[in-house]
Amino acid sequence: MIRIAESDDDILKCRRVLCELRPHLKEEFFLEAVRQTLADNRLLIFIEAEGIAVSASVFEWGYNLYPGKYIYIDDLSTLPQARGKGHASQLLDWIIDYAEEKKFDQVHLDSGVNAGRFDAHRLYHNKRFNVTSLHFALKVR
Repeated sequence: MIRIAESDDDILKCRRVLCELRPHLKEEFFLEAVRQTLADNRLLIFIEAEGIAVSASVFEWGYNLYPGKYIYIDDLSTLPQARGKGHASQLLDWIIDYAEEKKFDQVHLDSGVNAGRFDAHRLYHNKRFNVTSLHFALKVR
């Protein structure tokens, strides 16, 4: 069952799975970092097993001139031992259903390009996501 993180306990259940994707998030700053993230038009959803999240996603919503009313998936992660069981697929379906229900125009995500991401890319293609652009970034500090 997919749950929305509504408490600090829920957020902490997601620490391991989110740190799989974002290993730079140190334990002492994790809770505050996620709280700040969620304060800005974002939701954290997760699938729990035995008291911890095995798969989780953070997504945001907004409006821009190009996509109109959009959802952007910031994070989608599954613990290594829980991969291949359909958890990420379920989270994507939940987000897509949410977008349709709330009348969003588009759902977007970026994904790193390396051999470790090929299974994720296959999933995105299976969910009808298209590669529509290159994403460029400049680190300024």
